[in-house]
Formats: sequence, C-alpha cells, structure tokens
Amino acid sequence: MASSSSKLERALSTIFKVNLGVKKDEKIAIVFDPKKKRLAEKFYRAGSPFSSFPISLIEIPEMRVNGQEPPSSVVKTLLSHDVALFVTEKSLSHTKARRDCTAKGMRIASMPGITEAMLKRCIEIDYSRLKKDTLRVAKLLDKAKEVKIATDAGTSLALSIAGRKAHGKKAGIYTRKGYWGNLPEGEAFIAPVEGTAEGKLVIDGSIANFGKARNVVMMIKNGEAVQVKVGNKKHPLDNLLESVGRKARNIAELGIGLNRKAKITGLVLEDEKVYGTCHVAVGNNIGFGGSVDVPLHIDSVIRKPSLFLDGKCVMEKGKLL
Repeated sequence: MASSSSKLERALSTIFKVNLGVKKDEKIAIVFDPKKKRLAEKFYRAGSPFSSFPISLIEIPEMRVNGQEPPSSVVKTLLSHDVALFVTEKSLSHTKARRDCTAKGMRIASMPGITEAMLKRCIEIDYSRLKKDTLRVAKLLDKAKEVKIATDAGTSLALSIAGRKAHGKKAGIYTRKGYWGNLPEGEAFIAPVEGTAEGKLVIDGSIANFGKARNVVMMIKNGEAVQVKVGNKKHPLDNLLESVGRKARNIAELGIGLNRKAKITGLVLEDEKVYGTCHVAVGNNIGFGGSVDVPLHIDSVIRKPSLFLDGKCVMEKGKLL
C-alpha cells in the first residue's frame, strides 16, 4: 500500500504534469494566503522539477469571502507567468483578477480550501471517464431550456437556462492557452437566466464558507435568494448576502457533481464535485455566461437530487439515467 506522503507527492505531480501540462520553458506562479502557506510550499517543491525557471511564490491576505478580489498588484505580477496555481482558503475563481489573467492566455488551477486529504483522494482519477461523463451532462444542459430540481428533503426549484451554455467540458485538463478550472475537478455547470429561478432549495450537503449543512432552507423568488433559514432562525448566509447587497442574492449557478472519488466533507471545493449531487450558487456569474458581477460567489450542495430538463428526468435521486 502506498504511503500517505507518496500519495500526496503523486497528486501534486499530477497537477503539474497532467492537469496543467507544464513545459520546461514555462514560468509558474503559486498564489497563496497565510492559512495555505505550508501546502503552497509543498506545491513549490513538487513543481520545481517541471520548469527551468524558479517558481514565484505570491502571498496575499486571506480574502473575507469567496469571489472577493485580491490586491490589484497580484494580476500585474501574474501576467509575467504562463501558469498559476491558486492555493487559497477563499476562492479567486470568480474574480476579475482570474478573468484578466486567463484572457491574456494564462492557464490556472484554482484550489480554494484545498487540503492534503482532498488532494490524495480526488486528483488521481480517470480523467477520460470524467470527460465522458461531463460532456454527456453538459450537452444535455446545452440543449435544454427549463430545469426542475426536486429532492426527498424538500427541494422544489425551477429555473431557465435557455440560451446559456454549460461549462466544465475541460474536465480537469487545462493544457491550452487561457484554460482554467477548479481542482479537484468534476462538475458540469451553467448560469441560469437571471430572474427566472423560483421555489425552495433544502440544503443538506454543505455551504461554502459555512461547512456541512442540514435542513437549511433557501427560499427563491424572481431569481433571488430572498430568505435563508434553519428552523425559525435566519442562517448566517442570509446575513452575509445582506451585507454584500441585493446582487449577491442572484441565483448564479447550477452544477452537477461528477467526480466518483469525491465525498462530502464540509469543504465545498470537493463537496460540489461529489458524483450524484448538485449545487446551486448565489452571487457572481459573469465569468461563465451570466450578467451579474458582485464580489461574492457561494455554492450550496444538495444530496440525491432528481433533475428534469424540459420535463424529462435525466437524474433520479442522484443517479444519472
């Protein structure tokens, strides 16, 4: 049986070699915050043999929430590199900084909340199988106009995706100019049409920033999360949305988890990739087909959903049909 350290080393090497396809003549940057410093140093050691240039370590303060912009100097520094890894506590995936970097051709692996356990569990996977699964679901989403989601826990949500295109089709392989994604990978996702989501989401998986969740109820009207409660009390997520402003309540994303090695741990980076789950996000979606630009993006994961596209069931209680 492989040791824990060798599993981690293999996972880290896989990211540089397989997911990013780093070449010797390419410059690598690792963006990290204080909580991820030790892990960033392990990435540094693992990645050094892949490039002829010293890897740049760029420390930033920990962001308050997912989607908050890093210091403006970060983009300027990053643009002299070919490849970047975001090893951070909060997500930089849905930021203008990330969009500006990939627009210039940088390849980026974003890993908000990444842990050693997650790396060892979810990186060494069958990427050809993941691509097959992802393309299948993404093509279904691309063709559909109306989505309905239901669970035994009480979720009943309808929304439009008419004219929107699904993402995630790179399936963890970011070897071309401007490609990026989250690692661990394993989702097909899409931006619902703003103002169309209606119903109730009962969150029983996890919520980004808040960990595992049970019986958290999000009431959705005219495309916005108008209320988030647990029992008779307001959930802290509702307070966060209120503090950012009305745009933060936008129903920004629908995603389907497809990573067969992922499991729900309370860390949404992995939880939203768990095969047979789906997630709904609020906040920013301008980077993947939507129109809302706000410094926040919060995913909520639900277990064993049934998913209907234009009236046809394509997933029944977490099982793709």
